[in-house]
Amino acid sequence: MIEFQDIARLIDFLAAGPPVAAYAIIAAGAALENIFPPIPSDTFVVLGAVLSDRGALVPTTVLFVAWLANVLGAMAVYVVARRRGPAFFNQGWARWVLRPSQFNRVSRFYARYGLLAIFFSRFLPVLRVVIPTFAGFAEFGWFVTLVPIAIASLAWYGLVLYLGIFASQNVGVVLNILGSTNAWLFGLAGLVFVAIGVWWYRTRHDEHEEDSNEENGEVGAVTTDGPTTSPMDAGE
Repeated sequence: MIEFQDIARLIDFLAAGPPVAAYAIIAAGAALENIFPPIPSDTFVVLGAVLSDRGALVPTTVLFVAWLANVLGAMAVYVVARRRGPAFFNQGWARWVLRPSQFNRVSRFYARYGLLAIFFSRFLPVLRVVIPTFAGFAEFGWFVTLVPIAIASLAWYGLVLYLGIFASQNVGVVLNILGSTNAWLFGLAGLVFVAIGVWWYRTRHDEHEEDSNEENGEVGAVTTDGPTTSPMDAGE
């Protein structure tokens, strides 16, 4: 988290300037989190909340700007990953990340649980970037990726904005609350990463795993128990 003294100085600076500059900084912070997870997008929303309480910004505009920037940033990363597709894991260092059989498992996971996974990942640091990215690699539908990202991001930023406005006279308290909350969320995300690591190790070293596509050195088509498309993917 950004230190209280730093954000206090930033608030004073932005309050004295044009609103467009504050909105631009909030948007940048919310969007760049999708590329560089350590950037604290929540803190930028708190910044907007305090400036709104002081009358420098409009709360609904702060929410809209932060939400739109965050969603667009997430979808931009998704689009890049989708353009690379499964072939990304057939070359260079990426070959060591996932074997074809592992990638097919990942694709089947998205086909079955992708919507829920993407939704809940938006509340967890780092995973909120990783899950949509792999949705792109797995060629998960753009619409069923966009919807949970948009809903979860709106809910989270709305909560943070409300908290920031409610306690805007004591920014330090808000930042401490967010810091504690994010610490717990980081812990939860860490447990998920451990589970993923265990899964990766077991599936990568499973001598009984058979994948005809791996013999060709390529990530092949995904085999599922049912159709992998849905009416929501019609826009693709």
